[in-house]
Amino acid sequence: MKRAVLSFSSIVLGLLAVGASRHDWVRARVASPSREESASGSVGGVLAMSRDDDDVRALVRSRLRRGEPGTYIADILRERDSSLARWPDRHGRPLRVWIQPTANVADFSEAYVDEVRSAFEDWDGVELPVRFEFSEDSSHADIHVTWLDHFDQPISGRTKWARDDDWWITDADIVLAVHHHQGEVLDLDAMKAMALHEIGHLLGLDHTKDSGSIMASKVRVRGLSPADISTARLLYTLPPGAVR
Repeated sequence: MKRAVLSFSSIVLGLLAVGASRHDWVRARVASPSREESASGSVGGVLAMSRDDDDVRALVRSRLRRGEPGTYIADILRERDSSLARWPDRHGRPLRVWIQPTANVADFSEAYVDEVRSAFEDWDGVELPVRFEFSEDSSHADIHVTWLDHFDQPISGRTKWARDDDWWITDADIVLAVHHHQGEVLDLDAMKAMALHEIGHLLGLDHTKDSGSIMASKVRVRGLSPADISTARLLYTLPPGAVR
């Protein structure tokens, strides 16, 4: 399996905390994706296409033009060379999330776990065709959230996800730091903001120039904006892959 990694950085700004995150975009080549994930036609009510399906691409571009106002989908397309990535519709099967319940890290607080759970619940409230449920068993979880003391780089969070050749996201994990790169402890508001941002990456969103959104590269807010919600909802009406 050939793998390549692209990294993106962002800064979370606040009165009491300054942190950063990194999104590691792992490109995984999957030899035999399921028929549901790769066939042309319709998948879960969403247009699906092969790389050479120009008619479907034209329909996608038309849907993008109609749905783009109020979103930052254009920023994502610029970051991704006019391609989109997302999870397949789950059809009532939530992604199972395991959040590490404790960590042997100085200043770790179980309240961080509650903030991360709250961030997943906020995204779940957007009512995408991908939902979340929490698992106490890490071995059966689709997504793992773990902790470390700090990153060697000036970041405070990192998301890694893998995709197949058709740009369906296949798995993802999040790592969050208890301390900023320079040693300050993340407060609870900053931890939730970091989690909201990283879950956005996990869902397939990328950075936006909109400073009022949680997915801004320099995050100045502590909750999802209307643009965050509209962009995620638009993304999950479209097939993954190249738009052009």
